[in-house]
Amino acid sequence: MFTEINNRAASFHFNLLDKYEAGLQLTGSEVKSIRQGKINLGDAFCYFQGGELWIKNMHISEYKLANINNHDPMRIRKLLLNKKELKKLQTKVKEKGYTIIPTRIFQSETGFLKMEIALAKGKNVASKKDSIKEKDIKRETDRYLSTR
Repeated sequence: MFTEINNRAASFHFNLLDKYEAGLQLTGSEVKSIRQGKINLGDAFCYFQGGELWIKNMHISEYKLANINNHDPMRIRKLLLNKKELKKLQTKVKEKGYTIIPTRIFQSETGFLKMEIALAKGKNVASKKDSIKEKDIKRETDRYLSTR
């Protein structure tokens, strides 16, 4: 069974504002590699070109059992969204400081692989330190409550 793949660094480096569910245009060997969990979303980002949304720097390892026509691991892939969502994202991205990043890949109820993307704004160093403090405080309180 396929488990979802999360981009944990995204919430640390960015404030996630709006989330969208997008389809992915993949080849067969890419789907099989993703279902094995051989994907890295760490450096991935989305951008607009020709009115379409594309994802770059998403590494999907080659599928071992594929034939000689295996996929390129760093291929630029197309994301599938409604026109209304694309226009809304495109106007937001034109504003300074906004970007689109992938947050997770999951399997929909119909069996298709979907990607959750988020409209995000970068955090500064002080807010990153605050989020680390909050995590530490939460961890300590959970530890204290579990020992009682």
